[in-house]
Amino acid sequence: MTYCLDKLSPVDPSSSKLLLFFEKYVPSITRAFILKWCITQTLSVIEQLDAGIRYLDLRIAHRPDVFSNLYFVHGLYTTQTVEETLRDINDWLQQNPQEVLILGCDNLQSLSSEHHMHLINCIHGIFGSKLCPKHEEPTLRNMWNRNYQAIVCYDNDLSWSYDYLWPSIPYWWANTTKTRSLIHFLEMKKHIGRPDGFFVAGLNLTENTPYILKHPFGSMKKMTLPKLPFLCKWVQRQHPGKSRDATNIIAEDLIGTNDFVSAVIKLNMKLLDRTDGDLNNGLHTNRT
Repeated sequence: MTYCLDKLSPVDPSSSKLLLFFEKYVPSITRAFILKWCITQTLSVIEQLDAGIRYLDLRIAHRPDVFSNLYFVHGLYTTQTVEETLRDINDWLQQNPQEVLILGCDNLQSLSSEHHMHLINCIHGIFGSKLCPKHEEPTLRNMWNRNYQAIVCYDNDLSWSYDYLWPSIPYWWANTTKTRSLIHFLEMKKHIGRPDGFFVAGLNLTENTPYILKHPFGSMKKMTLPKLPFLCKWVQRQHPGKSRDATNIIAEDLIGTNDFVSAVIKLNMKLLDRTDGDLNNGLHTNRT
């Protein structure tokens, strides 16, 4: 949701003390600086869905200067509210009845119990029967048969109390500016073995203070775009499935600027090819 960050909003209170200090005395300069490094997507949420994205990392927070509505946050708060966005997503699902989305509400910030109940009721009220319960096997065929279109993962213990809220999804985050370090981290995680359920391999490069000081005229876009082809090659080498070194969800910043989406979709062909191979082997054995 960082395509609609509000440069007039307060700075995220969980930001570094240094950033909060500058926000206090030079707010306009500080917010312009934050925008450069916190915009990780430039396509709107509907444009992302149209481009083929099927997993959304939604960082939801209570904006301190607004009492009633909830917003998304990444350094700054968004102009668009959570409810507006969820309604947009639901409208898109209605227009695309065979599509399935995973919504990761995995960064819930500064939410009181009242905020949680408001958000949970909002999710249920908007998506209703489209929500896949966590006791269901989330295969496409099963979800299509039951008209389920949304798997909502909720990073709070309240998720255990609601059948339509799945637990939080593990996110493999390398926290580095270097592509080779990022790939090494992901390969190490793969070597350890995948979790039993959903998990995300994050191809997200992350700036730190030393990097920003060395690149005063830089931005997330300038840091990330030149490195996307290298990251895309890693995607092309992956494979889906149940094996311990298989990938599941793959996330990336600034999608729409390279072949990332098509590369992820093409991974499924490896699964189909393997299934066809197993079938052919079985037929050959039967003939002999």
